[in-house]
Amino acid sequence: MLATGAAVTSALAQVDREKIYQWINELSSPETRENALLELSKKRESVPDLAPMLWHSCGTIAALLQEIVNIYPSINPATLTAHQSNRVCNALALLQCVASHPETRTAFLAAHIPLFLYPFLHTVSKTRPFEYLRLTSLGVIGALVKTDEQEVINFLLTTEIIPLCLRIMEAGSELSKTVATFILQKILLDDTGLAYICQTYERFSHVAMILGKMVLQLSKEPSARLLKHVVRCYLRLSDNSRAREALRQCLPDQLKDTTFAQVLKDDTTTKRWLAQLVKNLQEGQVTDPRGIPLTPQ
Repeated sequence: MLATGAAVTSALAQVDREKIYQWINELSSPETRENALLELSKKRESVPDLAPMLWHSCGTIAALLQEIVNIYPSINPATLTAHQSNRVCNALALLQCVASHPETRTAFLAAHIPLFLYPFLHTVSKTRPFEYLRLTSLGVIGALVKTDEQEVINFLLTTEIIPLCLRIMEAGSELSKTVATFILQKILLDDTGLAYICQTYERFSHVAMILGKMVLQLSKEPSARLLKHVVRCYLRLSDNSRAREALRQCLPDQLKDTTFAQVLKDDTTTKRWLAQLVKNLQEGQVTDPRGIPLTPQ
């Protein structure tokens, strides 16, 4: 009986696999592509080797890039419809699958495919199709940085991803802000990324200014998840001596007082990060008899 059950399962898996091959082939034809995009994007979590299959099959990545480029004229002027947005987001979901797979990630970066997504991150329209487009595009970059690979950070630092994330962190929806802040956090957690952002006053001050605006906004409209990423960014910045000096002057008061006590009451990790941040900024700080901070010699 067990053997029969295993045989049935194997037969079903084979049928499913045949369907995957069929849909991948159908991506090459404009007539069958839309349905194939939809079906494959639904299956991407359940087929572990889908990314290599997509990457190594003839014409597939070109077809996905064609889907992306076809949307560019709808960005400016902003005429993107829900149908167009859903279709291109299915293509982006398959690219995210390729971006996060260890066998295809290096080739994905070498082909500079993330750059095709940057025009979507530049958009500012607040309509739902554009929000969905930005969020899904951020998801592809988020999948890259989640791997904690040095080559990913090195690649991203040669592009405009930091200013793009900062703009979304300032003006995007809460979900987009959260993913954009997560990407910045991952860049900062890498030593090269931290050094890059703290290399010039202009870079650091831009990041600090946006984080400060976010803290102010979060004090009015709290989001524990977003606050967690913001605090982690500040804590990581405090690991750099020059940034630490600057943060002593510009860290928002809301992170020093009890503004977020209620939001963080059940979040021990973020509370610990916040306490460590305050401690980092206090250490090595010398004051004269009047209580005025002095730069240590």
